[in-house]
Amino acid sequence: MKGVRCKRVARCIASVGIYVPGGTAVLPSTALMLSVPAQIAGCKTVVLATPPSQDGSICKEVLYCAKKAGVTHILKAGGAQAISAMAWGTLSCPKVEKIFGPGNQYVTAAKMILQNSEAMVSIDMPAGPSEVLVIADQYSNPVHIAADLLSQAEHGPDSQVVLVIAGDGVDVAAIEKEISKQCQSLPRREFALKALSHSFIVFARDMVEAISFSNLYAPEHLIVNVQNAEKWEGFIENAGSVFLGPWTPESVGDYASGTNHVLPTYGYARMYSGVSLDSFLKFITVQSLTEDGLRKLGPYVEKMAAIEGLEAHKRAVTLRLQDIEARSAV
Repeated sequence: MKGVRCKRVARCIASVGIYVPGGTAVLPSTALMLSVPAQIAGCKTVVLATPPSQDGSICKEVLYCAKKAGVTHILKAGGAQAISAMAWGTLSCPKVEKIFGPGNQYVTAAKMILQNSEAMVSIDMPAGPSEVLVIADQYSNPVHIAADLLSQAEHGPDSQVVLVIAGDGVDVAAIEKEISKQCQSLPRREFALKALSHSFIVFARDMVEAISFSNLYAPEHLIVNVQNAEKWEGFIENAGSVFLGPWTPESVGDYASGTNHVLPTYGYARMYSGVSLDSFLKFITVQSLTEDGLRKLGPYVEKMAAIEGLEAHKRAVTLRLQDIEARSAV
């Protein structure tokens, strides 16, 4: 509209905290997934928290990634206590305005509690423990299905993997046999076995029912390893990240496909998105009107203000319009 200018401008969140789990596995990839967008956004203070090893040292790969991506502070702490330190600040750790990163149930609980506390801190999303839902049909390779399920199960004993069988003709016994076979050679098989003990298989009549179940579950990772997988993309409503087709394992999203692997879990994909550059930004709306612009919009504003009984709102426009008319009459 002539005389009315509106826009939205992006500004970085000045101070952010990123949590890199390290209790049972080294995760430099998570350091990159969080510190790189923070650097691109222009965040001035970036605190990276990660648990040290028993000798007090930090994984050198994580430190290298942190240095390359512009991390300003390293906090040698893990778990809920690390989240709390970043939220409140300590003598050696700056207080941050938003906290990012996955973790176990205690890390996730700490993030959710602190975002509603006097700490005045925001979070990216509830992220962790890890989970995957795999949809398979009669054309799926049991070896690949087993590998995908185990790739999440090995994260930790509290991970959950779900296999959804779409239709008839799927050799479930072959998949179970392959899981057992592959699990035996995994260095982290104890974690995988515990995760599998509380995971499950769902039998769906067809792909429509399989996708419907997935939308209700809202998984962190959704693998659609079926024939013509791409045609089902439009039916997917709730998922953190989707992997379509037989040649798209979830691990490519963890490391190299270009998407971020910090994703909502526990059904929160219904209302949260995964981390992106926008997560490290806030957006400010700006408007500017000329006299002509106020002439056009003013009567509508006056009418709405009158309906809502907000006389001062109305007068803020009316008095200006009167000034404009008075000058025009001279």
